[in-house]
Amino acid sequence: MTVLTWSDDRVEQLKKLWEAGLSASQIAAELGNVTRNAVIGKVHRLGLSGRAKSPSSAAPRPRKARPAQHMMRVSRPISRGNTALAQAFEVEVEAEPVTYDNVVPMSQRLSLLELNEATCHWPVGDPSSPDFFFCGGKALSGLPYCAQHSRVAYQPAADRRRAPAKPGTR
Repeated sequence: MTVLTWSDDRVEQLKKLWEAGLSASQIAAELGNVTRNAVIGKVHRLGLSGRAKSPSSAAPRPRKARPAQHMMRVSRPISRGNTALAQAFEVEVEAEPVTYDNVVPMSQRLSLLELNEATCHWPVGDPSSPDFFFCGGKALSGLPYCAQHSRVAYQPAADRRRAPAKPGTR
């Protein structure tokens, strides 16, 4: 690799070509034996001012107004690839989730400071609300929740996993 030093003559030629509005690539070709990046680096080191843009390119072009489109988009099932030989599957409808009555008697409700190992730690409501409380029911042995809230918190793994789709018959 040859190291090129910028002689005073080359620097003067660079300045003239830069002021003339030539691009860095054009200047590199004109000077010869120098790359576009070397020209850009030298321009920055010399502190040459950026060239003014022509008035036509400085002003943003006005955008064309688009007519309002009032289309209703309908979502369709996604199918990718060749679907000619795809198998048709029956769709199993998931059962409705079991809803539990979240009514906790007033006498059972506890604040954070009133909780202990024997009481249910299930939070009810928004913690930033003054109406926030914990269930306070009798906790199951070794668990932080009562029987009702343990059913919600600890669901068997088989119930959480989705069963694979079963191929249908044609």
